[in-house]
Amino acid sequence: MFLVDVGFDDGTVATGETWVNYPSWGWRERIATVSEGIAPLLVGRSFADTSEVHEHLRTSLTGVARQWGALGPVYQAISAVDQAFWIRAAEHSQVSLASLLGDAPLTEIPAYGSSLGPSGVAESAERCLELGLTAAKVKLGFGAEQDERSLATARSVLGETMRLFGDANQAWTADEAIAMAPMLREYDVEWIEEPIAGDAPVDLRRLHDETGLAIATGENLYGADAFGPYVDTAGVAIMQPDVGKVGGITDYQRVVEMARTTDTLIAPHLYNGAYQTAVSIQLAAASPTTPWLEWDIRENAVRVPVDHLLTAAGTVAVPQGPGIGLDIDLQHLAPHLVTLPEEAQ
Repeated sequence: MFLVDVGFDDGTVATGETWVNYPSWGWRERIATVSEGIAPLLVGRSFADTSEVHEHLRTSLTGVARQWGALGPVYQAISAVDQAFWIRAAEHSQVSLASLLGDAPLTEIPAYGSSLGPSGVAESAERCLELGLTAAKVKLGFGAEQDERSLATARSVLGETMRLFGDANQAWTADEAIAMAPMLREYDVEWIEEPIAGDAPVDLRRLHDETGLAIATGENLYGADAFGPYVDTAGVAIMQPDVGKVGGITDYQRVVEMARTTDTLIAPHLYNGAYQTAVSIQLAAASPTTPWLEWDIRENAVRVPVDHLLTAAGTVAVPQGPGIGLDIDLQHLAPHLVTLPEEAQ
């Protein structure tokens, strides 16, 4: 979990979270990008609103990112800062982020359990039942035999009424994905996430045309404009922007608006710590086209401060206070703190 604090001249501080899960050394790059790339563009300046901040960062850094070949890391860094400014705006207005973004935000959101497989599928499925979840997502793309074992085990433990989704993490070619369609239908998989390597819209369209499968994608897209070809692709039923990657709340909301012109659903990709989970909950509550929230059923020390929001009914309670609606205390992580060598700081 990589957090960025933004301090304001009235003494307040707002925090955003950026994606650094892969590669394992990504946090080192992020320190440099935030401290040497973003901070000099913001410190000592005044801005009229959050959109002005986002536009300043985007126009100043996108060209650098393209020449660097690092559009992802730059957008991921911008995402944390953009979150912080939006949270500050909501806190200043004394409303929840969901209320700032939507007219009639939800107070609870259905959740589906993710990260079932490829090992320990039965145990993970049992965990979904213990949590009261009514939907689960199985990791696929590990060979047809292993994938069928995972689906069969999940269906056996979860029962016939549990909604089942699949996630291939771009493991298949188009032909392989088409060949997997009968198996997915056999186990009543409602939609398949990132089925094809490269994630090209033309391949996703072909998969849908030949199989009728509903497709979810978007966690690895940067900037709202990148979502346009996918929203216009037949069969892409669910867009999954990640607020720690896509460009923050500003770009996330632009994707929401883009999807309003079609029947495309918005379901945030969520595989992060407490701050991004809290932000994603607010975003999901604000969007009438978001049917559920992803919830990794594995233990996660950096998500502990918000775990209590998952209810026994398999829903996530939406905090109603200003900003993200709750204070996040990370003191339980103190035993894990280490002092970095000076050259790594």
